[in-house]
Amino acid sequence: ETGADFMPLATALMAGEFKEADQLTRDLLIFIAGPAAQTRKYVYFTEVVNIPATDLRSLERLWLKYSLGKFGYSVQKRVFDVTSKNDFETFCDKIDWNLMDNSDLKNPLKRKRRWFGADEFIYELDAAPKGHLPLTSALRGTMLLKELLKHPVWGEEEFKDSGKGKFDK
Repeated sequence: ETGADFMPLATALMAGEFKEADQLTRDLLIFIAGPAAQTRKYVYFTEVVNIPATDLRSLERLWLKYSLGKFGYSVQKRVFDVTSKNDFETFCDKIDWNLMDNSDLKNPLKRKRRWFGADEFIYELDAAPKGHLPLTSALRGTMLLKELLKHPVWGEEEFKDSGKGKFDK
């Protein structure tokens, strides 16, 4: 609908290049969110409601197809709503976005995986838990991801059972 080019994402996902696909997904979200997001180079949570369903569907279909149903926003929505009961920290635990930092053995701390520097996320289909990708920064706040998971497109029949079955634990 916005004229976004999904071929680079499709190519990366087909090749199993999930780290590259993850970055391409962030870039696509910025593009499909519109000119203001493109200018500032990130999406405000208030812009999500205006992201065309057509473009989100295209993006999601690619993630679902090439991850065998393991990754995608609709998968994350199912984990968030059903498994985590809308609790963000439980959600982060379930999709393995949290780590125990044992650098201080007396006081281990739970923290978010690092995205910058030494990237700690898992980009292998067999190693990552269901819903681990695509990444949406929880460091700047949770509102963008929560709004993405509320987008009306995920209520469509096509996406209702995403993440159910094969990868349930």
